[in-house]
Amino acid sequence: MDSFSIRLYGDPVLRKKAEPVTKIDATLRRLLRSMAQTMYDADGVGLAAPQVGVLQRVVVIDVGEGLLELINPEIITSEDDKELGVEGCLSLPGLVGDVYRSQKVTVRAFNVQGKEFKIEGEGLLARALQHELDHLDGVLFIDKAQNLRPAQSQEE
Repeated sequence: MDSFSIRLYGDPVLRKKAEPVTKIDATLRRLLRSMAQTMYDADGVGLAAPQVGVLQRVVVIDVGEGLLELINPEIITSEDDKELGVEGCLSLPGLVGDVYRSQKVTVRAFNVQGKEFKIEGEGLLARALQHELDHLDGVLFIDKAQNLRPAQSQEE
């Protein structure tokens, strides 16, 4: 299975707004598989299509609970209760920062069969959902982060 090169900070595609997916077909399914492979190869927990140079509203996430493939995802509810947590990004390797994110979000998306579903995320999943959906709008974690610093270990 193919994997992509991850676009790094400074690449203009990371600042562009991704377009909604209009057709779920074999090409899109291949894109999702390759994105998942790329994420796993990089030891990431999430990857958005713009990070591999594709301006479509597609993300893959795996926080250790199995692969999530989200097509045209949107946050429909988020708790006002925000929590400060450490984030990094595959497009900004070696850098981490502290970002306030809602502790709980509900996201509506479509799966590869074209069926709409909702997912409620808490903790790390909520953080990953918000981080990856930001990518779809050209927003990077460094835009929201405090205390940017070099990552000290694999844990960060």
